[in-house]
Amino acid sequence: MFTRMDEGSTEEWLEIRELTLASQRQVADRIIPMLEWLRHSVDGYAVDQLTHSLQTAARAEADGADDELVITALCHDIGKFVSTANHASMSAEVLAPYVRPELYQLIQHHQVFQGAAYNHHFGWDPDAREAYRDEPWFDLAVTFADDWDQMSFDPDYPTPPLAHFEERLRAVFAEPRITK
Repeated sequence: MFTRMDEGSTEEWLEIRELTLASQRQVADRIIPMLEWLRHSVDGYAVDQLTHSLQTAARAEADGADDELVITALCHDIGKFVSTANHASMSAEVLAPYVRPELYQLIQHHQVFQGAAYNHHFGWDPDAREAYRDEPWFDLAVTFADDWDQMSFDPDYPTPPLAHFEERLRAVFAEPRITK
């Protein structure tokens, strides 16, 4: 095996490719514990962040969203596993190889859209999302923020367990797309 990438033979690179593709089938096995960890993050909300994520996905599902959008809703705050401050960007990058571009953009900007509900409390612009008005994903981002995400902190909401979404999560994370 080589010790520098520029010294790898075609045979070695083909072997690495095969091993990498095989390990791809385990991505969901790494995503699930990240989601489960969100159970430990409450930060003053009425429910933990896993419950919030499950409720967001359940609301998307109830509104007839396709599987890719439901799983995007489920994973929209997965970046909080690392940092709340940059969680939208981190969540979007985790999802990027697995979801269509408008869903990536939706998650990348979901905090801006959600700000319509709370920005005024901090003296920030509650209409900041208007900067994206001409984007093709704008209406979906409004639905996501207003109807699913910001509504999903309810301890009395009938919240399905993570297992309810597991088969679809595995399907979405099974095959990455080339994104860049």
